[in-house]
Amino acid sequence: MMLKKTVLITGANKSIGFETARQMGRRGYSVWLGSRDAARGEEAVRLLEAEGIEARLLIIDVTDAASVKQAADHVHREDGKLDALINNAGIPGQMVPPSQQSIDDIRTIYETNVFAPVLVTQTFLPLLQAAGTATIVMVSSGLGSLGWLSDPDNQFYGVNFLGYNSSKTALNAITVSLAKELAAFGIKVNAADPGYTATDFNGHSGYRTVEQAASGIVWLASLDETGPTGGFFFDGEVVPW
Repeated sequence: MMLKKTVLITGANKSIGFETARQMGRRGYSVWLGSRDAARGEEAVRLLEAEGIEARLLIIDVTDAASVKQAADHVHREDGKLDALINNAGIPGQMVPPSQQSIDDIRTIYETNVFAPVLVTQTFLPLLQAAGTATIVMVSSGLGSLGWLSDPDNQFYGVNFLGYNSSKTALNAITVSLAKELAAFGIKVNAADPGYTATDFNGHSGYRTVEQAASGIVWLASLDETGPTGGFFFDGEVVPW
């Protein structure tokens, strides 16, 4: 009997992360719903279970090495493997002109948006390797595309936030590095741009729904062995670095 495929989604108790969990569950995955807050995570799990989705809460603070290790140990005891990892947790930081953003704020953004995905990926790597073939998705942003942000004709050209934008550019570089190394283990690593989505990040001003945003992430997370690796995608289309 084949074991059900498993997926961990960090920051999954709301918004894009929660919808990603829902869509992965509908595809037949057993969902590890990553959340720092137990109460919010438990409520999210209840909502998924009410739809017939197999979901389990995984308490994880992606910026805390001890918390990440404890979470990985828990998944190891329960399943012994992980088929997909979606590094979704992220923060926007201050939305101020680059010259006015404090170093402390930039450092805080990088702890969550850059260093945490590396920490989580490295810690869960043995479980991903144990799956035989696996996928890793870095939830990036079009605001991390240097090609788009340097193009005056692009819709996001004027969105000039130093900390957040550069953190996603860094995450894209991390995606390439990991993809090259992990290809030998049958692990695909890609970055996803969810698009300008209505979430708490932007006061729900985005024009895309969480359903639309999650679909591109889910596509990358459920790739088979013929799918791409080391790429940056928006709705299945390549985004310029």
